[in-house]
Amino acid sequence: PYVDYRYAALKVIGVKNYKQTTKQSRADFVTVFREYLVTSYAQVFTLYKQQKVEFEPEKSFSKSRVIAVRTSVLDPNRPPIDISFRVRKNKKTLEWKAYDMVAEGVSLLDSKQAELSGLIRQKGLPYVTEMLKTKSDKEIVFK
Repeated sequence: PYVDYRYAALKVIGVKNYKQTTKQSRADFVTVFREYLVTSYAQVFTLYKQQKVEFEPEKSFSKSRVIAVRTSVLDPNRPPIDISFRVRKNKKTLEWKAYDMVAEGVSLLDSKQAELSGLIRQKGLPYVTEMLKTKSDKEIVFK
């Protein structure tokens, strides 16, 4: 409920590809992209047990619409992992929701857009939707 998966999905589709897609194909993609995100994050989180998460000190962002919330995952046996969550305020609902995670300087959203943009352009959004559906249907393996 705290992730703006619709906004993230539309950013992955991208402005260049948006006009070549239908309203229905975008709606289908958004639904599947949400499931894909849930599966992807759940798989990553199986790697963590008992680590401490520190958030940056609170600061005012009342005049902002997009912010980065910085965190560090602390494990006594490893160097800290820096993760930022990009969060935006919805104009209509005024709710703050995360739409991207940046781990060690690498944006999940930018990576997905780079990975899928060419495929969307070449094979179409329904093809990419089915591809992500197949990936999100895989079982989560606890490591």
